[in-house]
Amino acid sequence: MDVAAKLAALLNQLNTVIVGKPAQVRDGVACLLAGGHLLIEDVPGVGKTTLAHALAHTFGLQFSRVQFTADLMPGDLSGVSIYDRGQQGFVFHPGPVFTQVLLADEINRASPKTQSALLEAMEEKQVTLEGQTRPLPEPFFVIATQNPLDQLGTFALPESQLDRFLMRISLGYPDRAAELALLSGADRRQMLGSLPALLTADELRAIQQRVQQVHAAPPLLAYLQDLIEATRSGRWFLQGLSPRAGIAVLRAARAQALLAGRDYVAPDDVQAVLPQTIAHRLNPVGDAGRGAVEQVRAMMAAVPLP
Repeated sequence: MDVAAKLAALLNQLNTVIVGKPAQVRDGVACLLAGGHLLIEDVPGVGKTTLAHALAHTFGLQFSRVQFTADLMPGDLSGVSIYDRGQQGFVFHPGPVFTQVLLADEINRASPKTQSALLEAMEEKQVTLEGQTRPLPEPFFVIATQNPLDQLGTFALPESQLDRFLMRISLGYPDRAAELALLSGADRRQMLGSLPALLTADELRAIQQRVQQVHAAPPLLAYLQDLIEATRSGRWFLQGLSPRAGIAVLRAARAQALLAGRDYVAPDDVQAVLPQTIAHRLNPVGDAGRGAVEQVRAMMAAVPLP
């Protein structure tokens, strides 16, 4: 399998659907290749759900979509046991979480109780119900969309939930050229139905193994440690990154390097993924006057390169 050609075809197909957002498309692909979950945060109508659909179709994965609402219950996700007269016992009916890609649409419109039902699935790739543990399909990804917290009817995701997402990205409004292409071209939802799957499950697993084999030299690891220590210094953020978050950054940087056609991680790869990988895990100090993403970029500029 020519990995470089496969990855180029993946990015090209996604960019025909999500117009004018090549960096965000690359981030989404890198997130899934690294085996992580993806959170897409933005105002309604800019293509969050379309990107999630396009990723699932292009990766050739089984797909379920759940519209999160205030009355959604944990059982609506994981499934329920119902008494069956014919079998004279309870039969488990799996919920939509038993899939390879779960699109949690507008995840922050559900209550914290329902949001927390995803924690075990996202971390352990399994669901425990009624004392029985049931494994989820492999691979298993959650692609969640959420609206800004200042919109009505939203609940802030708890820190433990945010930490399960490898990346948080934002699409933003398209530029004039991209918006003209959207206005004059085919409907993006109709295009999704005709997207061919460019990978099989075996090919995806092989590429994910290649991601794990991308080399990270000792100076690169020292640079990553410098960045992690900077988050813990108290100058930029109230609390620093955990070791798990540092490992997540390295996974994302390895995937970014493979997408760039390299078998080693460069500082540019770490810098390319750092804001998307750690900003949602951090709270800027009160007098910073910046959002978390801007604060991460300011911190990166202050940490010397290896």
